[in-house]
Amino acid sequence: MKVVAIIVAGGVGKRIVGDPPTGREENLPKQFLTLGDKPILAHTIDKFERCELIDEIILVVPEDYLEYCSQAIVNKYSFKKIKKIICGGKERQDSVYLGLKTCPKSTSIVVIHDAVRPLISPEKISESIKLCQQKKAVILAIPAKDTIKRVEDGLVITTLDRKKLWLIQTPQVFEYGLILDAYEKAREDDFTGTDDSILVERLGHDVAVLEGEYENIKITTAEDLILTEKLLEMSNVKRKVFNEKV
Repeated sequence: MKVVAIIVAGGVGKRIVGDPPTGREENLPKQFLTLGDKPILAHTIDKFERCELIDEIILVVPEDYLEYCSQAIVNKYSFKKIKKIICGGKERQDSVYLGLKTCPKSTSIVVIHDAVRPLISPEKISESIKLCQQKKAVILAIPAKDTIKRVEDGLVITTLDRKKLWLIQTPQVFEYGLILDAYEKAREDDFTGTDDSILVERLGHDVAVLEGEYENIKITTAEDLILTEKLLEMSNVKRKVFNEKV
């Protein structure tokens, strides 16, 4: 079984202001901003590097940052599992498709993950891969904690049943042939989904849900970055205490 991770870092969103890379004057895309002692993307890659079930990693990045990623992230932090760094597409779905087409023919399972979710645990990645061996399509999700209402024009239309609502995360894990077929069908139909699994759903295939981790947040705003920094600090403290006890 060959398991390939596609880490999607192809966006150039700049809702968070960062320092310019290697003398550039423009702001960094958020996946390259510093979190703790290294870039967000480096934290994310590290989780997949440490997951024993991941055989190789394909990194999808903006075209202007290919050399930057190679030198300032992959080489600097000595990541061994990254076999390819490729240019992303116009939209996330395009970037994932390019990653899928780059996978080796021997690929059995693909793990698709957003670069700006740096706190995913290697253990949860492994768990999702093992479940995918049985179900062929697996997504991480967490139960909704808040009451959720459908609203139109500033008025409540209905209150949804919270027990049936889950917040979807990545990684999303699929049998390679299945997800490639789903992406090809979406391109044929000119369909754009909000995540990878909806493309598989369109084929009529079941998608299994594995409970994720509340710490596995997506960094989109400055507030998200601050929260992630605090969660990272807490994680480091817990790890230090555990090691001292051992």
